[in-house]
Amino acid sequence: MPANEALRVYASNCTAVEGNTTFYATPALDTVRSWAAQTGPDFRFLVKLPKPITHERRLVEAEAALQEFVTAMAPLGPRVHAWWVQLPASFGPNELGALAGFLRLLPSHAAVEVRHPAFFEDERAARQLEYVLGRVGAEWVTFDTTLLFDGLPQSAAEQEARSKKPRVPRRAVALTEFPVVRYHGRDDPERTIAGWQPWLETVTGWLREGRSPTVFLHTPDNASSLPLARRFHAEVRALVPELEPLPEPEPTEPMTLF
Repeated sequence: MPANEALRVYASNCTAVEGNTTFYATPALDTVRSWAAQTGPDFRFLVKLPKPITHERRLVEAEAALQEFVTAMAPLGPRVHAWWVQLPASFGPNELGALAGFLRLLPSHAAVEVRHPAFFEDERAARQLEYVLGRVGAEWVTFDTTLLFDGLPQSAAEQEARSKKPRVPRRAVALTEFPVVRYHGRDDPERTIAGWQPWLETVTGWLREGRSPTVFLHTPDNASSLPLARRFHAEVRALVPELEPLPEPEPTEPMTLF
């Protein structure tokens, strides 16, 4: 599918997207304008900050690079639901000072994803991180890979996913009005569906509390992620009928966009 059509069709199926490509390179303004043109004003982008900021500079002396990136994303306007600060697994509690200073530079809501084991195994480190995030109203992104690492891999795609994804415990705590969940399933759709059952209770609970969560669904090759994401939304909506329905999708054959 042509690049100037793929996002438009995706946005007819779902109402949020992970902006992973921005981690590798800051796109041209015309590209970002195209993203805005293909999506409605309420569409949500979780925009990942570039690698030089988060992994190379490790949030230190990154003001100029951040401003360049924020300027590039300007055509998205309010579609930037959150600035996604995905940190390397080596970024631990001793660097929380750098995170605290950096978060104050962001123009709006931040969503921070940590992968260092200490934040999941050490209660004191977790509380310190929550304090840093809470001071600026930032969210702690949950990346649930527990199902991915449950048992042996069943395919090359599952093995590759396991080699790249963090193995951390499931965390189901919201710090803000806008919690973010990244859930990773398996090749088998039925296993993926069974694995997300705990999230149904969590997400419906957040909705009833007045929060507005964003849930992203991954599979090892992502071929079935789009229809599975719509199914997850349908299961949540069956429990919370007042939840807005997803848009009616444009027909695609097959529905495997990414």
